[in-house]
Amino acid sequence: MVVDVITPDKTLFSGNAGLVRIPGIDGSFEVLDHHAPLVSIIVKGTVTIIDDKKQNHDIEVNGGVIEVNNNTVKILAE
Repeated sequence: MVVDVITPDKTLFSGNAGLVRIPGIDGSFEVLDHHAPLVSIIVKGTVTIIDDKKQNHDIEVNGGVIEVNNNTVKILAE
């Protein structure tokens, strides 16, 4: 799946990934390849992305929104 993590200032991550772990309002949750569409609020914490080369990318966020649709994950982070 294609993952983009964007802040108002810059793009923090853009690439392919097999897993994204998100700090959600009701606890942490994961998005895998071909996940069902969703929109959710992100709280302060660490977004973990495991890319297609099995490398971890940990990104600290202060909150935001995630949208999953058509095997694309867009995270708009603060």
